[in-house]
Amino acid sequence: MLIDYHDREWGVPVHDDRLLFEFLLLEGVQAGLNWLTILKKREGYRIAYDNFDPAKIVKYSERKIIRLLSNSEIIRNKLKVAASVANARAFLNVQDEFGSFNDYIWQFVEGIPVQNSWKNLSEIPASTRESEVMSKDLKKRGFKFVGKTICYAFMQAVGMVNDHTVDCFRYRVIRYTAYNSGCA
Repeated sequence: MLIDYHDREWGVPVHDDRLLFEFLLLEGVQAGLNWLTILKKREGYRIAYDNFDPAKIVKYSERKIIRLLSNSEIIRNKLKVAASVANARAFLNVQDEFGSFNDYIWQFVEGIPVQNSWKNLSEIPASTRESEVMSKDLKKRGFKFVGKTICYAFMQAVGMVNDHTVDCFRYRVIRYTAYNSGCA
């Protein structure tokens, strides 16, 4: 499952608002857990969270939240479930202000994926100046579970940074895709 995720999704630039929201929520619930746990529950999240539709999530009642907290297909953490509703509200506000969440979030890398050239996994940072700035701005806008490390993991996942090591076959694929799509 991790290999498939790495080989097909991780680091591919994402510009679809719904998918960006999905990754933002999943990275937040991953805090303190490993990514494999989240991947195993991803389909459960899609079902439980109305395919990550923020317009639906923002309307969740207390009754719906109680049902989510008893749903074994997701991480049943009260703070993380509450954060998902808060994040849906903040997400919709960002869409209203910027026209799309994509336009807002990609500004932190000036619309162009950062092409790193790491030789070893040990070189890859847990956070960067950009993820710290993103985290502060997201928090200011009411987002929860968006610390600088979570933001950097989000940036990696949605292709805002290419953190495949230079010897990884995906490094060249992602770099090529970014250049040929006019992103880099």
